[in-house]
Amino acid sequence: MARQQTILILSDIHYASEAEKQRRGHETRIIANPLLRRAVKAYRHYVWLRDPFAHNHLLDEFLARADSPDVVVTNGDYSCDTEFIGVCDDAAFESARQCLAKLRDRFGPKLRSVIGDHELGKMSLFGGKGGFRLASWRRATTELALQPFWRSAVGNYVLLGVTSSLLAFPVYEPEALPGERKEWAALRREHLTEIRRAFANLRPEQRVLLFCHDPTALPFLRQDETVRSKLNQVEQTIIGHLHSNWYFRNSQMLAGMPAIRFLGNSIRRMSRALNEARCWREFRTRLCPAIAGIELLKDGGYCELRVDEAASQPAEFQFHPLRRRKSGHAVRLRDSKLAPDTRDTRLGNAGGIDFPPSGREKT
Repeated sequence: MARQQTILILSDIHYASEAEKQRRGHETRIIANPLLRRAVKAYRHYVWLRDPFAHNHLLDEFLARADSPDVVVTNGDYSCDTEFIGVCDDAAFESARQCLAKLRDRFGPKLRSVIGDHELGKMSLFGGKGGFRLASWRRATTELALQPFWRSAVGNYVLLGVTSSLLAFPVYEPEALPGERKEWAALRREHLTEIRRAFANLRPEQRVLLFCHDPTALPFLRQDETVRSKLNQVEQTIIGHLHSNWYFRNSQMLAGMPAIRFLGNSIRRMSRALNEARCWREFRTRLCPAIAGIELLKDGGYCELRVDEAASQPAEFQFHPLRRRKSGHAVRLRDSKLAPDTRDTRLGNAGGIDFPPSGREKT
């Protein structure tokens, strides 16, 4: 009998160094319109995340609970990116450095880390500040030693980690500095070449577990003929970025919506991603929620994959919730139908999304 191995997955840690914690209100203070500023404050307070700097303890809890996995994958976003320019900002760099140091000290060579969008910089949702910075790319890939592309083998399973922001650069291009766009495009071509080679070299008996932070990249991967011809070997694609299955399910419902080009850069970027989101099903996409989830549901945690080395049956996917600490900024949702079940939950099909047949469904 083939040996079973355990893969733990953690996403959107958004660790906060002391320097980033000093920037409280970093998002709303750059919004000039007072009505919009109030609306964003309310959204952050009640829906998204009330205090983005209050959840470092969740990483420590994960490290304490992780036991002895065979592989650990972190799926991007290691800082709070409070200047919106990625890790070329010293405070964001220190957050990511501290976060990765804890993970590397605990797991050593078992750890594989994906680059998220906040490592490279991303324009603020409102206010139009920040964006892609080559200085962040260089610092992430050298000082933080993050690999843009990596490959690991677990028996007949092949684990692939890609950099979603690089693949989706055509969407992010308006956020890059004009003088840096040519180099970003060259980096993207190199990245696609590495990914194409990995897919081309797959043997028929191998199955792929693909780790991609932002699903905006998936339509661009699908455009590649080599990748597209091997999609039947992609058993699961694990994404982050959306923070909660509530957003993941709603994104699936909005798949195919028209791109909106007149409400600012962030709306343009998100609506274009949703316009092309129907192909997510072909990648058999699952979300690993953010470690802290969202404020509305407090549904954060980490995920576990149990894989049979022979790939004779599909990997088992399990979600493990993490409880937040009570604080002056947090209000518990009592007696609410929206409150999450805090037990470990087997997710049969990524929160209700039906995958196309792969011939590997469990009976």
